[in-house]
This record gives sequence, structure tokens and C-alpha cells, in this order.
Amino acid sequence: MAAVLRSSALAVALVFALAQPAEAQRAELARARTLYNQRQFDGAIEAAAVASKTPATADAATVVLARAHLERYRERANPEDLSAARAALGTVRVSNLDARDSVDFQMALGEALFFDDDYGAAATIFESGIDAAAAQGPQTGEAMLEWWGSAIERHADSLERDARIAASGRLRDRMTRELAKNPGSAAAAYFLVVGIRGAAEPVEAWNAAIAGWVRARLAGARSATLRADLDKLVLEGIIPDRVGSVAADKRAQEESDLRGEWAVVKERWK
Repeated sequence: MAAVLRSSALAVALVFALAQPAEAQRAELARARTLYNQRQFDGAIEAAAVASKTPATADAATVVLARAHLERYRERANPEDLSAARAALGTVRVSNLDARDSVDFQMALGEALFFDDDYGAAATIFESGIDAAAAQGPQTGEAMLEWWGSAIERHADSLERDARIAASGRLRDRMTRELAKNPGSAAAAYFLVVGIRGAAEPVEAWNAAIAGWVRARLAGARSATLRADLDKLVLEGIIPDRVGSVAADKRAQEESDLRGEWAVVKERWK
């Protein structure tokens, strides 16, 4: 999960109550949401643009439009999509949004900042929306939590040591609380390890990674992704951290031993 583009949860579907078929003015908005959910972003943009011209659906449609542009930006890295998303978000009248649209609007604001590499600002936006997103359902809550974790991780990488440790400690503490509420959260299980590692606690990060590997059984469809991400973090991050303080002549053996221990954990807890 260190690379935000890897996770399907970050592109959480816009789960809306679709319009009644008889409500013609909402037909294009419903179509835009359906196309977004199907990851057909070109079609979603076209339908949302039509729906945005109807006053009753304009603001909700503009949120869909912005998020579709952001998802297309992730796929194609075309800066015009990012610019279009920012422009669309600037026209939304937030007072016209319902609770779910408001969460999606907030997520889109954070994503736009994230893609502009404004990770600290993005983290602030995402964090303030975690509880509201969770209230809309587990998938939406998981998405906001993972965006926040990714933003904090990126932001912490740019900080001096003491500030990085402090930011990582915030990540660790929040993910600890989230796991207490939802033991099946893949985002919390992964970013707990990231936070502990960033707080310069390699042995505790190792223990949390083992717990996360075992806990992955609770993550449902995201179990395999969580385990793959933890495996990469352990092999490329935590083990090098742990052997870094070992005498040079013993480093290779220590690394081999730790890799062997990790392999045993994975085999025991398939």
C-alpha cells in the first residue's frame, strides 16, 4: 500500500441511491454514477456533464464529473484531467449536497491535492472526513482511511527526522484506534505497520507486520492485497531497518535469518 495507485479501495465506487426511472431529470446523473462504478470514466464524464446542466442535479453531477476526471488522471496521467477536476470542484455549491455527496466531494478535494503532491494538505482533508466516510459504509470509510494513510506516509517522507517520527506516530495511533473499531480493516492493518516503522520502531513494526499477516484473514476480498503489501514492506523496508544497526560483518547473516523467520510466518499462516 505504499504506492497509492495499487489499491482498488482508493477508487471506491460511488454508492448512491439511484434515481427512480420516472425521474427523467435524474436519469443522466444515475447513468454517470453507474458508469463511474463500472470504471468507464469517459462515459461517466459525458453523462455527468449533461446532468450538471440540470439545476436539480447540477452539484451532485459535478462531484461525479470531478471524481471521474481524477480517476482518469490516475490511469492516464494527463494533466488536463487534473485541471478539469479542480475547475469542477470549484463550482460545487456544497449546501446542495447530501451527506454522501459531501463525503465524495471531500474525498475529491483530497485526491486533487494528493495528485498535486500537496500531501500534508491532502492528509488534513482526508483525516477530517474519515468518520463521515465510515458512516456512509465500510467501503467508503476504508477508502478515506487509506487515502489519509497514503498522504501521511508521503508527507512524512519529506520531513526531517523528528517531524517524520511525530507524523508517523500520529499515523500509528490513529490506525491503532481504527483497528480496535474494525479489526478487518486492511488499510488500518497496513498503515499501522507503516506508522510504527516511520516512528523508528523496527522491532515493533516487525511484530505488527506479523499480526497484520495473520489478521489478513479478517480482511475478506482485500486479504491477498494486504498480504502482498505487507510482504513487500517487510522484505524491502523492515528487514533492512533491523539489520542496519548490526555490525557489518554480521549483517548478511542477520538478514538471512530474518528472511527465514518471515518465510516461516507466511508458511504457518497461509
